[in-house]
Amino acid sequence: MTPQRMCIACRQMKDKRELVRCRVTSEKTVEIDPTGKKSGRGAYICSSPECRKKARKCDLLSKALGAKASSEVYDALDALWENNG
Repeated sequence: MTPQRMCIACRQMKDKRELVRCRVTSEKTVEIDPTGKKSGRGAYICSSPECRKKARKCDLLSKALGAKASSEVYDALDALWENNG
């Protein structure tokens, strides 16, 4: 059985490999963790355009991680999913 994680936007449990992990760095900034293995508090978001839109609108990464997520992080998430299709 593969590890399951919850998307912060749709609140659905999904296979960890289907989600992208974002984490808090030691400098209290939010960054994308494409490997899913870096240390630090993490939050997961799925590939759904609706989830990405909701996460940006409600600033869900900042709320989940306790650190300010810049608009560049949300832009990078969009670009990541669009490039990986």
